[in-house]
Amino acid sequence: MSTRILALDHGTVRIGVAISDDMLMIAQPEPYVPAEPPEAIETYIHEQWEGQLKLILVGMPRNMDGSYGPAAEKVRAFVQRLQEKVDVPIRTWDERLTSAQANRVMIEADVRRDKRKQKVDSMSAAILLQSYLDSGLM
Repeated sequence: MSTRILALDHGTVRIGVAISDDMLMIAQPEPYVPAEPPEAIETYIHEQWEGQLKLILVGMPRNMDGSYGPAAEKVRAFVQRLQEKVDVPIRTWDERLTSAQANRVMIEADVRRDKRKQKVDSMSAAILLQSYLDSGLM
């Protein structure tokens, strides 16, 4: 039975990944997936999570005033392409400040700068997913 939610933080170099637990209470960061080639994320989803997902949540970048910019258009195109390749519903979720929050958490945890760069995308995806899980909108 499909019980988990996969969150993706789309970037030009890396796609941050996080997964929920079966009870949809806790978000856990996963290793990032390279953004290129585009098929990498599709392969990852099929190989790692086939049959386990009830939803894919994708971070939607918004400006602080709530408007959408060029990055949002890239995410919309990513979501459209991904929806053609997977049989799981996809929903976007406001990702404002998730990267800043992820960096702050890792600085407080004394994660070295070079390691933060490798982990910030997936930590952002986990923060995004946790905010969705906490919202109760499932």
